[in-house]
Amino acid sequence: MAVAVGVWLVLQLFVVQVFTVRAASMLPTLEPSDQVLVVRPTIGRDVQRGDVVVVDVRGTFLGDRPDTGPMAGSVLAPAPDNVFVVKRAVAGPGDRIACCSVDGRLLLNGKPLDEPYLAADAEPSEQQFDVVVPDGRWWLMGDNRPVSEDSRSHLGSPGGGTVSTEVIVGRVVRAAG
Repeated sequence: MAVAVGVWLVLQLFVVQVFTVRAASMLPTLEPSDQVLVVRPTIGRDVQRGDVVVVDVRGTFLGDRPDTGPMAGSVLAPAPDNVFVVKRAVAGPGDRIACCSVDGRLLLNGKPLDEPYLAADAEPSEQQFDVVVPDGRWWLMGDNRPVSEDSRSHLGSPGGGTVSTEVIVGRVVRAAG
């Protein structure tokens, strides 16, 4: 029994983790209360454009909220529900992401971005922006753009709305409702 608990703890701390989607910002891809399995970047491939990721937003989207410790969010030290968000990695280091083209699509490095995960009637963004993502950072957006608090909402924050690669907990590899 002790070995099983030990293996489970190691998996949770270093390999995979399960999170519950708390908001509607990723509809139609993920629904509130869906469970998502996340693989840590050091175990699987690095995050790539288009991946759905879980991010620890303390110090970024949440501002200077006190850190609850390096193990926060693990099975050893649960973090408050709102410090982890699920978003799509839309643009990575060195990319230029802008809204919008003449036909209303996001522009990634000057080319219209195909976003089949958006609802058929969804606008890619109602907010105009033009950002070059700094090295070591990512531009994140929810799939349900009208309700998603994402990189667009934090353009005036340090990092210009981008988040450090270091705060990406991992890629979503499986979801269950």
